[in-house]
Amino acid sequence: MAAEYDTFGLAPATRTGGVLAGGAYQLHRDFLDFIIDGRPLLLRLADVDAVSPLASDLGPSIFTSEVRRLLLETDEPPADGRFVIYGCPECEGLECGAVTAVIERDGADIVWRDFAWQTDTTPDLERNGYAGVGPFRFRGEEYRGELERLLAEGGHEPPTRRVLLVGQRVALLARLAAALRGTGIGAEITRDAAGAHADELRTYGAVVFGQAVGEGERAAVRAAFEAAGSDAVFVADLAPIVGLLVAQIEESLEHGPRERHRLTRLTAHRDGRAGEAEVEVAAACRVSLLGYRVDRLFRPRVYELFDGQLEPGRHRLALGPAARPGSFVVARTSGNVLVAAVAPAPPALPSPQEDAG
Repeated sequence: MAAEYDTFGLAPATRTGGVLAGGAYQLHRDFLDFIIDGRPLLLRLADVDAVSPLASDLGPSIFTSEVRRLLLETDEPPADGRFVIYGCPECEGLECGAVTAVIERDGADIVWRDFAWQTDTTPDLERNGYAGVGPFRFRGEEYRGELERLLAEGGHEPPTRRVLLVGQRVALLARLAAALRGTGIGAEITRDAAGAHADELRTYGAVVFGQAVGEGERAAVRAAFEAAGSDAVFVADLAPIVGLLVAQIEESLEHGPRERHRLTRLTAHRDGRAGEAEVEVAAACRVSLLGYRVDRLFRPRVYELFDGQLEPGRHRLALGPAARPGSFVVARTSGNVLVAAVAPAPPALPSPQEDAG
């Protein structure tokens, strides 16, 4: 009987950074995820905050060694044949937990099997194994071709994750630049972006306009980026709250199809005294909701609205009195973030009897 094969590929993915509710920074990491039978492997696992060993911020020699490990070309392979598939995005230490699997040759084929969550030298497959995930059998030629292409191209070219802040060096932009750098995203402040060289403009993935930048200057900056052939995203007109701005910048820097993310949709509205968010997730995951608004004295306010596990599908979550029109809701998973303004609830459609009358 012929073996049944799984397809193997690689695609860019992100561990989203940000400013958390308590003010701590979460590190932004770009990496290559494993695409098996057209679906990211990370989405098949229980919600884990982890990145693959093929991270874009590794040095060339480390990146190459990780690729060769997956190719089973290392001089000292693990004695049990078990490799780290996803590790901690902050420190990559095994003590923080990692997803591991046995990678082995079977004739000309490559097999990944016995996936487990591991925090010690030996995993407990019965207790911490991922039931129903794998084994996966790949054609050796296809598997090696995907990984060897990375070596031939000199590694993984990371997406652009520098941000240009256009405006005066006022306190808000300075705090925003510091927060972005704290999450691992480069940020610079300028007032003369339109006069910058095209090569420099193409290094930015997003542009944020300060409140003092008029529409004429904004148009000139957009035109300069367009002339440079840049696909940077422009961010403007949000409430002056650093955590909220970082979340929207993270959302603008996301890449890849939306269906490859756990969090796929977010809307928020308020009807009278009740506020509600509609969240859609593609795979079971932990979702947190934060509310942001500016009070009457122009002070930023942050509210924890929800933090819990959600199953695939659409969910309606109560927001409470803190969420009102003019405020914002940020929904976050380990892999992506969405931002929505709280809008008034749409008017109810008349019933057929009322419409006929």
